[in-house]
Amino acid sequence: MKKRLLTAAALVVGSLAFAQVTPIVFEKYTLPNGLKVILHQDKSAPVVAVSVLYHVGSKNEDTARTGFAHFFEHLLFEGTENIKRGDFDKYTSNAGGYNNANTTQDRTYYFELFPSNQVQLGLWLESERMLHAKIEDIGVNTQREVVKEEKRQRIDNQPYGTLVTEIFKRAFKVHPYRWMPIGSMDHLNKAQLPEFIQFYKTFYVPENAVLSIAGDIDIPQLKQQINAYFGSIPKGGKPIPRPNVVEPALGGEVRDIIEDNIQLPAVVQAYRAPKQGTSEYYAFSVLSTILSGGESSRMNKAIVDEKQQAVAVGAIPLSLEDASLFITYGIANGGVKPEDLEQSIDSLIDAVKTNFVGDKEFQKVKNQLTSEFVTRNATMAGIAESLANYEVYFGDANLINTELSKYTSVTKEDLLNVAKKYLNKDNRVVLYYVPKGTKK
Repeated sequence: MKKRLLTAAALVVGSLAFAQVTPIVFEKYTLPNGLKVILHQDKSAPVVAVSVLYHVGSKNEDTARTGFAHFFEHLLFEGTENIKRGDFDKYTSNAGGYNNANTTQDRTYYFELFPSNQVQLGLWLESERMLHAKIEDIGVNTQREVVKEEKRQRIDNQPYGTLVTEIFKRAFKVHPYRWMPIGSMDHLNKAQLPEFIQFYKTFYVPENAVLSIAGDIDIPQLKQQINAYFGSIPKGGKPIPRPNVVEPALGGEVRDIIEDNIQLPAVVQAYRAPKQGTSEYYAFSVLSTILSGGESSRMNKAIVDEKQQAVAVGAIPLSLEDASLFITYGIANGGVKPEDLEQSIDSLIDAVKTNFVGDKEFQKVKNQLTSEFVTRNATMAGIAESLANYEVYFGDANLINTELSKYTSVTKEDLLNVAKKYLNKDNRVVLYYVPKGTKK
């Protein structure tokens, strides 16, 4: 029975890998106003994903007005000159669709999922967002309160909720990555309406966006519709502000203790790492899977199962456009000291710096990455987002077909080299999260 299960698992991984061999065919072109358009046709199901990615995130903000990019993610559902306040979601749901948006340090992404016969509605909604958004006091004041409540729920009142904020403000001293997309509520409160309007006019312009559509579409017809809805939108015409600062070396280990409303201590380590898309970035992705990719990973087996020092452990390559962090964490079991948990994590880090990965483990990890990669691009929503991401970050949407080879070409030597180069104490931030009242 066990042999048959292993064989079945191998077949699943093999079939996923084979599925990725079939290229994701797409067409890419640029409108005269600078809007990039990417279209992928798949008639296997009557659904379509309509998305627009704006190349603006928290790193594009003024140091005295942080939180604007994330704020606009909310604000631009308020309404437009032709969509009444509160009706944006109604249009989507009444058509049997779903919409959402998200913001990172590097981008803001809006999307709708529709039955394919509603693709034109998606074009209208997104063209309205790009051209006719109403930036007015009532919407700004409403969304200020929404964002404040989101911060309270997701960060202030969430156990370990400030963790990423505390890491980034210590790991980056110069680059705008030092603040999180949620930004400062004080900055949002002080901002005046003309500042919000200026942000919109600067970043929500065709030349700073990618329209990515995937699903059951008629490409010749869709092109005509895209031109009708987006072709007349004028260029912004101004340079898009991009940060050009270079973050200096960390210059030594940074350590701190954070008191939080928690019961179990946590240990977090964040190492400076190379930006996304580099060969070293792909090596880090493989390395993180070796350390924490599933129940049989090194961290889980050694720290959770064998030593029983933690209820949860992990390693995450948090990849960004200008720089990245390689984060390890552990939430301690009751009675386990953070120092002891940190020592166990360090011993596993030291192991990947001194020894090659075994053949069997190495192949297992590559199979995992193959499965994850193919799964990510197995839906129309996933394909539309991947195409937009690759085009914005690398100017190469075809990475959706070729990036997997960058993961699979990582060698054992690559893993050893990046571990030796980056996973050093003078290149990291270490935080202990402890229950309130226990900080010494």
